[in-house]
Amino acid sequence: MPKMTARWTSTTLPIALNPANFMPRILPRSGHRRESRVDPALLESGAMYDRLASPNDFDHGRASRVGVLLSNLGTPDAATAPALRTYLKEFLADPRVIELPRWKWLPILHLFILTTRPKISAGLYRKVWTAEGSPLLVTAQRQRAGIEKILRQRFGDRGDRIVVTLGMRYGNPSIAKALAELAASGCHRVVVLPLYPQYAAATAGSTFDAVFTSLQRARWVPALRTIETYHDEPGYIAALAASVAERWQAEGEPEKLLMSFHGMPQRYFDDGDPYFCYCQKTARLLAEALGLAPERWLVSFQSLFGKEEWLKPYTDRTVEALAKQGVRALDVICPGFSADCLETIEEIDQLNREIFLHHGGERFRFLACLNDRDDHLDFLADLVARQLGGWLPGATAHAADTVHGANTAEAEAALAETARRAGAMRARPAG
Repeated sequence: MPKMTARWTSTTLPIALNPANFMPRILPRSGHRRESRVDPALLESGAMYDRLASPNDFDHGRASRVGVLLSNLGTPDAATAPALRTYLKEFLADPRVIELPRWKWLPILHLFILTTRPKISAGLYRKVWTAEGSPLLVTAQRQRAGIEKILRQRFGDRGDRIVVTLGMRYGNPSIAKALAELAASGCHRVVVLPLYPQYAAATAGSTFDAVFTSLQRARWVPALRTIETYHDEPGYIAALAASVAERWQAEGEPEKLLMSFHGMPQRYFDDGDPYFCYCQKTARLLAEALGLAPERWLVSFQSLFGKEEWLKPYTDRTVEALAKQGVRALDVICPGFSADCLETIEEIDQLNREIFLHHGGERFRFLACLNDRDDHLDFLADLVARQLGGWLPGATAHAADTVHGANTAEAEAALAETARRAGAMRARPAG
């Protein structure tokens, strides 16, 4: 006679403290299987990591799955002052973002910034909000679905063992929720890909902090592989170059190309953050791929916050100076953003367009981010696939390297073709 199922019963404890949310049932000995009893609310909130637990179904006879966590900065839940206050409170309280003593910064944040900034930011977000919601979140969801589809196709009959989730560093869906989804799907190996091409402590570094913090109370901590940066990857440069060349072939070249990256305080760079150097290398490789002479392109930094000195030159001042110098046709691209968002749509395509035209410029074009372009998703899938060697049953590091080698060759061929097309357009008049 099989053993009876034993279970906790409790209806009075808070959900995160209720043992019934974490205790497995004891099933008849028909196999080595433990049935999950995770409350759906825990999955939604990510609170399953509030207690030591192994919440996912486990079967010794079933091959474990591999998870991929994509992450970007995040977005408010709505373009309203209350939603912005919640979002900014989490974002600006991150010690990776604002490197000041907590006793000094937190009173400023709560007494001054959070009492005024949310209303202003809500107005800016309303300018870019769509019927689908936040542009960044909508694009990130498409990136997640596209990358998962490519990976599953690439790995054939093993592809269904790959699960790709999205977790934003701030706001929803959270990194904790994404990790909970991977755990519930049976993923005991996880690749973490922050969608920031150039590593910075305040972006990718903070993402890794959030991942590790979320797993501190997990009983079964998955094996982790992290992707720190891809600022100089051939596939990334090829996709950037192709996006620019396609626009130029259709509409003609500008006099100058400005590559605008998100800024950071100068002291972060002085203290050893590699971000500035990574941005410069990305810009140089893109200019080389496009065949641009040194006088045809520039680098600048945008999105300043606070009064201290940030990386220079500043984008808005550069745009104004170029217009005053007589530049009539300017293109701006943001290679540090993997998806269009408030900083690209409102700050660059709206505010800096106005600055350029007001000071004498005639044609301003913002070149969209890579978003969910096919070549971008193919590259990101390749970046992840290189981390899966030895993790998928039957998939070896050699097989992953073979895939990478083929895709790298394709990327290099695409770069060569872009350079050829750019050279062919050299004779066309600017503007």
